[in-house]
Amino acid sequence: MNVPLLLGGAYLALLAGKALLAWRYAARQPAPPADPDFSAVTILQPILGGDPRLADTLAANLAALPGARFLWLLDSEDTPGRAAARAALARQPAAQVACVDCPPPPDGVNPKLHKLALAEPRVATPRLAVLDDDTTLPPATLAALLAAVGRGAALATALPLYTHGRDWPSALVGQFVNNQSLLTYLPALVWQPPITINGMAYVLDTAAWRATGGFAPLARQLCDDLAVARALRAAGGVIYQARETVDVSTTVHGTRHYRRLMHRWFVFASLLLQGEPPAQRAWLLGLHGLPPVLLWAALVAAALEATPRALGGVAAVVVLRALLLSAAQRLLAGRSRHAPLASLLAELLQPLHLLHAQLDRTIHWRARCYRVRSASAFFPVPP
Repeated sequence: MNVPLLLGGAYLALLAGKALLAWRYAARQPAPPADPDFSAVTILQPILGGDPRLADTLAANLAALPGARFLWLLDSEDTPGRAAARAALARQPAAQVACVDCPPPPDGVNPKLHKLALAEPRVATPRLAVLDDDTTLPPATLAALLAAVGRGAALATALPLYTHGRDWPSALVGQFVNNQSLLTYLPALVWQPPITINGMAYVLDTAAWRATGGFAPLARQLCDDLAVARALRAAGGVIYQARETVDVSTTVHGTRHYRRLMHRWFVFASLLLQGEPPAQRAWLLGLHGLPPVLLWAALVAAALEATPRALGGVAAVVVLRALLLSAAQRLLAGRSRHAPLASLLAELLQPLHLLHAQLDRTIHWRARCYRVRSASAFFPVPP
């Protein structure tokens, strides 16, 4: 019995199954409108300086989305963020942008939700969008999200794809997201609605969102995307997951920044699991947690067996994995951003990140540091 090949075959079967389910879901979605009108949307962008590409990203959105209104939510003492905002506005002086001064959040308050709650009363359009400051929103994606809300969804969200730098920390973050994005959010939607959203870019029906209470009641929730999704689900609102993507370009400043970023994401993922029923938790772990374990098992079994048949079999698994992920990205997102070696390493590191998230509940969130007890109990600590 070729144990490495059996384990690798099980891994590939899971991966192929998720890709097929994602394609089935995506194939049902209508095309976005060809001539969209963005005047009905106000885009809220919480901004924090420090990324060298911030001004470029802000200016790119202003240029790409004519007619949309922007609210830039700036920390009152964030000098680099304010400089980036001024530089972006200088490139697009005709854009409809208002800057909102945001004082520091109180202890135990989510800094992103704090800003969104301050800005929400200023929204006068039928739709509001939330867009991270490292994310570029293509016009076709915004058109698809607005159309989905127009068809009755309370919220419509896009999928992130990373454009990463050439250094290894950036490549690992980018490949982790690109490996997971399409094959995490889409497959289960064939038979159940979304249980959470991607918080990098989403559109809300303004009136429906305000009827739930808006952002202010959620301010003490650590995971803003999960808090928004659960508030809408509790109110009976429909969440729509679009197949359209947004481009994310975060600068990862070395291995320490990479480790802290991945640790925070995996702590957030563990909080999502804690809030779900046992059956749903088991399903999510099997669908998304089992594949990297199977891949590790296949590689270890091949190394222990150390025969040409075992090593050749696991090499074939690695090659087929790369081909499958690249094909899935081309089919679902229009082009592949797959980097085989970085992608493989990013998946193999997942169990280590998950273990780290269970053992260490102190996260670093840009300039802040929190000790996490639950999704609604997190406390500032010295960095």
